[in-house]
Amino acid sequence: MATFLFWNVNGKPLEEIVRNLARGHDVDVLILVESTIPPGRMLETLNRGGRRMYHFAYPSLQRMAIYMRYSLARHHVIDEDRGTRVTIREITIPLGIPILLVAAHLPSKLRWSNQSQTLWCPRIADRIRRAEEAVGHSNTVLVGDLNMNPFDDGLIGANGLHATMARDVARKGTRRVLREDFPYFYNPMWPLLGDAGIGRPSGTYYHRRGQPVEFFWNMFDQVLIRPALLDLFRNEELTIVTDDGSTRLLSGAGRPRKKTVSDHLPVAFTVDL
Repeated sequence: MATFLFWNVNGKPLEEIVRNLARGHDVDVLILVESTIPPGRMLETLNRGGRRMYHFAYPSLQRMAIYMRYSLARHHVIDEDRGTRVTIREITIPLGIPILLVAAHLPSKLRWSNQSQTLWCPRIADRIRRAEEAVGHSNTVLVGDLNMNPFDDGLIGANGLHATMARDVARKGTRRVLREDFPYFYNPMWPLLGDAGIGRPSGTYYHRRGQPVEFFWNMFDQVLIRPALLDLFRNEELTIVTDDGSTRLLSGAGRPRKKTVSDHLPVAFTVDL
């Protein structure tokens, strides 16, 4: 079993909170974006008093950092593109199967229109498909700050990321549109968007503006799963994290503490590899 945690740390020096999250969730693969924490300092903090050491996986994307408890010999960069702001790595889990990890930090809605985001997603989808062809499997996990909601066109469009809310639909593998087959992703974030339960946040990012249409809560931080991994992924082990065991990541009003912590909440999940 491999446990992943993704967090947009909003440029803050949150290494102690990150360490607590990694310990508390027994994280194997940690992905940080908008990170200005020097890798050496983050590694020193993560490995302080630990038995299984973390390693820095050297992404070249700006302000993205990946730390793993697996040997770097089990990690290979397949594709990395500063333009799409996506890195694709194959990781071979000990006694498990290889997976394709796609980590992304896509352009913000504060700077890009919905149309621009939608038009960008086919480029990302194409790079993922080519990486899958290169490694010969589609054991693919995409995780990141996508800066789109699950219902946005770039997420659900066939030539975009093509992420469906339904497992039974995703299990079909592909969908044919105008004689071309497009592979599915399964998006398990849908049930967590909105009032999913008492005491839970309604998304991973909260934003309020003075305009007629406003969602307030957004699910920008997401994990998408290819059908090949569906039987190894359990929705109940997917969580939006709200504390590190000692520090609350939410304010008293139930919003992310963006001034002192981050404007995004972390996402943790496991894959039974």
